Amino acid sequence: MTDTATPDTQLDQKRKEAYFTASQGQLIWTRFKKQKAAMVGAWVLILLILSGFFAPFLTPYAPTIAGRDKDYVNGAPQIPKFWDENGFSARPFIYTYKRERSIKTNFRWVSTVDRNERRYLTFLPRGDKYTLLGMTFDRHLFGVDKGQIHLFGTDGTGKDIFSRTFHAINTSMAVGTIGVMIAFVLALIIGGVSGYYGGWIDSILQMITDAVRTVPAIPLFMAIAAFIPDTWSSEQRFFFISIVLGFIGWPTLARRVRTHLLTERNQEYVLAAQLCGASPSHIIRKHLLPSFTSYIIVDLVISFPYMVLSETALSFIGLGFKYPVNSLGVMLQNVTSADVLLNYQWNFIPVIFFIVLVLAFVFVGDGLRDAADPYSETRK
Repeated sequence: MTDTATPDTQLDQKRKEAYFTASQGQLIWTRFKKQKAAMVGAWVLILLILSGFFAPFLTPYAPTIAGRDKDYVNGAPQIPKFWDENGFSARPFIYTYKRERSIKTNFRWVSTVDRNERRYLTFLPRGDKYTLLGMTFDRHLFGVDKGQIHLFGTDGTGKDIFSRTFHAINTSMAVGTIGVMIAFVLALIIGGVSGYYGGWIDSILQMITDAVRTVPAIPLFMAIAAFIPDTWSSEQRFFFISIVLGFIGWPTLARRVRTHLLTERNQEYVLAAQLCGASPSHIIRKHLLPSFTSYIIVDLVISFPYMVLSETALSFIGLGFKYPVNSLGVMLQNVTSADVLLNYQWNFIPVIFFIVLVLAFVFVGDGLRDAADPYSETRK
C-alpha cells in the first residue's frame, strides 16, 4: 500500500507524537507561550532584572552623596534633543544650567537653563568606579561632555533619580530573592515532613503553621523596628529584613506541599521505594517533591511580588530600609510630602517602575499557574 497521507496530516501526526512524548517542562513552556500577557510580562521582568543587576554600568552616577549634583537640586528631567530653535545637531544634547539666586523666589538658590549652550551626550565615558561580577570598572553607558545629565531629574539632595531607581530595583529584588529562598526551604522541610509522616507530627507542625499565619504583620514589623539598633549598618539591616520576610512567608507553600504529600505517600512508587530500603528523606527529595516541581516553581514566582511589596511597604512606613539605602520603598518615601506632589512630580517616576515590576510578576505567575495545570486547556 502506498502512503496517501497529506503533508498536513503528517505534520499533525508529528505534533501529536511530540506532545505525548514531551516532558513536563516542555508542556508547560508550550502552554505558557500561548499566553500573550504572560510572555509580555516575562520579557518586561527579564529587562527589569537585568537593568537592576547591571545598574552600575547603565546609570551614569553613583546613587549616593558621592554622585550628587549640588548645582541641580530638585532639577527637572533632562530629555536629550536633536534640534531646537538654534538648529539641528547629529549628536543628542541637553542644555546647560546655571545655579543662581532669584528675586522671584526670595533670593533662594534656583537653577536656570541656558538654551544657547549645549552639552552633548557621550557613550562609554569614564566615571565613578564600581564593582560588577567581582571586577572593578569605571565605564558607564552614557554621560555628557560637560557637567552631568539627569534623565529622571534629581531629588532634594541633588542625587540622580535615574541612577537611584535602577539601583533600588536591584536592592528590592535581592531582598525578595533571599526572602523567597528562605521561605522555600522552610516550606519544603516543614510541609514535606508533615505530609509524609502525618499523625501527631503533622498535628504539631500544622499548629505551628497556623500560629505563624495568624501573626499580624504590621504589629510584628513595628516590634522588629523597635528591636533593630540604630547603629546597625545597611548590610545588617538588609539581611535581617530578608530573614524576617522569609520566616513569615513559608506557611502557604508548606500547606500545598503537605496536601500533595498526603495524597501521594500511599502511591505504589512510594511503597516500592520503601520496600527497597530508601530513607524517608530520600523518598521525599527524590520521589515526592519532584512529582510536583512545576507547582513549586509557580508558587515561588507568585511569592516574589509579595516579598517585594512587603519590603517596599516596610521601607515606606519607616520600618525597613532607611536613607541612604536605595530601595523602592525608600524612594517612595520621597513622594509623601505636598511640596513634592505640587512642584517636583518627577519623584513619582520610581513609582511607575515599582508598579510595572509587580504587574510583570503577577502576569508571569498567573501564566505559569495556568500552564502548569494539565486541565487548564480542557476547561476553556
